[in-house]
Amino acid sequence: MDSSSLTFWDHLDELRGALLRMAAVVVGCSLLTFALKDELFRLVLAPTQGSFLTYRLLGATDFQLSLMNTGLTEQFMVHLRTSLYAAVLITSPYWIFELMRFAWPGLYKAERRVALAVVGSAYGMFMVGTLVNYLLIFPLTVRFLGTYQVSAEVANMLTLQSYIDTLLGMNLVMGLVFELPVVAALLAKMGLLNSQLMNRYRRHAIVAIFVVAAIITPTTDAFTLTIVALPIYALYEISILLVNNIK
Repeated sequence: MDSSSLTFWDHLDELRGALLRMAAVVVGCSLLTFALKDELFRLVLAPTQGSFLTYRLLGATDFQLSLMNTGLTEQFMVHLRTSLYAAVLITSPYWIFELMRFAWPGLYKAERRVALAVVGSAYGMFMVGTLVNYLLIFPLTVRFLGTYQVSAEVANMLTLQSYIDTLLGMNLVMGLVFELPVVAALLAKMGLLNSQLMNRYRRHAIVAIFVVAAIITPTTDAFTLTIVALPIYALYEISILLVNNIK
């Protein structure tokens, strides 16, 4: 059926169908990730061991973090929430496809090219941010905070809940931080940003980047802070190059 002949209620029915299909796929994948508990948590808990790739590369294998459970339902709820998060991450290409398919008929040819570029790059950068967090930023945070003590008389007793909350929260934050080039390109396309302005305020940006890095990883270790700040600064420089090439 031609989309131009569809009524408002027809469009609403199409959207409802797309949302139901997306929900069904996410639920189905959630059941699968829930059933694969051992494999899922082997991946999720890998940064608690000194054998994790990042620690081996940094020569810091003398590390092991033990987690504890303090609530009756805590482990089950963590399992449920982590399975759902993994399912959303795995199925995200499908529900992005469904949303694009719904919006596609209402877009002009030029708008379709822009939509594909924006959505594709935004999705790709979010996933890169998630990967950088898991492989670099989160392990460094875990190592620092997991071994930090105000006194030798105060032992760290970290819970599974706090570990998962930190991991998922930092994944979201870093995914959003990595959207910087996409946002900069969009602002440049709208005429609200240019490379001259970004070059002029580079020093201010560097200070802001280190502040953001300190918030993401609350550490007094200059090495860890620099390692976290470098990818964000690289994003800023990439954003300048993108903005400079936008007509």
